[in-house]
Amino acid sequence: MEVYPEMFAVACNKEGWVNEFWDHNAQRGEISKNHQVRKQYTIQLGENELVLKELDLLKEDANVYKLIGPVLVKQDLAEANANVRKRIEYISAELKRLDGSLQDLEDQQNSKKSAVMKIQQKIQTLQAGKAKS
Repeated sequence: MEVYPEMFAVACNKEGWVNEFWDHNAQRGEISKNHQVRKQYTIQLGENELVLKELDLLKEDANVYKLIGPVLVKQDLAEANANVRKRIEYISAELKRLDGSLQDLEDQQNSKKSAVMKIQQKIQTLQAGKAKS
């Protein structure tokens, strides 16, 4: 008569394991998405830093043009410089935010991974005890 409680315990642990496993996989997807967004921002940051270096090489009276749709619009050098600096500031802030988010996601994933492993060990222990009976 003791077999039924053991079978119930194994079934409950397997269900918990499956739930934790799917949560773990969902975390991996979110981490992957975060990495992709971070990669885009890193590329944009590099491009904007390059533009800033090129703007710094220009003389005060140089003509600067900004592409808006299919049209080149003349822009003041100081204004262009300020715009690029603001973009760099914004992108850097976003990268910092993404790094914090990524760290949180990785911590959550590690806790899910350890929960999956604990449940897996419980299932193996219960099955080993059942096999000895």
